[in-house]
Amino acid sequence: MEIIRKTAFVCIGRAVMFGALAIGLIMLSFSFDPALALYAGAILTMAMSEILIIKAIILPWQNPRRTEVWTCLEPSSRPVGASGRAVFQVVLRDVYAFFARNSYTIACSFFAASAVLRLARISG
Repeated sequence: MEIIRKTAFVCIGRAVMFGALAIGLIMLSFSFDPALALYAGAILTMAMSEILIIKAIILPWQNPRRTEVWTCLEPSSRPVGASGRAVFQVVLRDVYAFFARNSYTIACSFFAASAVLRLARISG
């Protein structure tokens, strides 16, 4: 089970990293207005968090053999049978939840920083 978790962290983490790179580039394009850049980053990071939550929800209807985690596992490490499928789904759901929770925390931080900058602009 630990090898599945490690592989899932690598595969899902890589996808989240590429999403974060795209969000960072969009935020960089709004660098003329830092409050707007943080707000855009917050909205996009929240969307990424929601996508991860949706992927965790639809996992029971997804064929495990069609996931990237499955293809990255050694054939001897792949779970077998209904109990193996259940373990695989629990591990993936846990990893999706981990990244969704962290994305949500970052989005809230971006919202807060954006609000602080907007309030500083209004009062200053």
